[in-house]
Amino acid sequence: MKLMLIRHTALQVPAGVCYGQSDVDVAVSFADELQRVQGKLSDYVFDKVYSSPLQRCAKLALALNKGEPIIDSRLAELDFGDWEMQAWDDIPRDIFDVWAHNYAHIAPPNGETFSQMQARVLDFLMDAQHRHLGQEIAIVTHGGVIRALIAHVMNMPLKGLFRFHIDHGSITQLEFADSLPKIHFVNR
Repeated sequence: MKLMLIRHTALQVPAGVCYGQSDVDVAVSFADELQRVQGKLSDYVFDKVYSSPLQRCAKLALALNKGEPIIDSRLAELDFGDWEMQAWDDIPRDIFDVWAHNYAHIAPPNGETFSQMQARVLDFLMDAQHRHLGQEIAIVTHGGVIRALIAHVMNMPLKGLFRFHIDHGSITQLEFADSLPKIHFVNR
């Protein structure tokens, strides 16, 4: 099975705001960004298209015209709990620093840890591997989800997640064809 991971396009949210699972809409530049993503995917045909339930992903998945998207909540971004829609600079520094040093195992207040997010994403992956053996699957999702899958494929600790920058509207391809998963490309 090959997975084409497509990150949503830019958002209608001020810079420096934590938005995670908040249902933020796409930016006014969506039409232009959509054309760029479509160009990157023009040579690909997918057996199935999946999407996070958040509108920034669902809109892109539908607009790509690569098949009717299947919405799956396991593909949603990290839940930042009480920090959602707050400016990062407004989060008390001492609380933020504790989280930043161990985000794999510490959740923002009323949110989830990166380990919990990765577990739900890997649950989706296991289901997809059973259902779509030998197929090409597109997934429209979020930077955190893509990072969690890359970390899984590379067998790396979650602490290194933010070493990967995942651009809005970028594509990343992973393959799960045998016991050794592969990364074909990241952030195209």
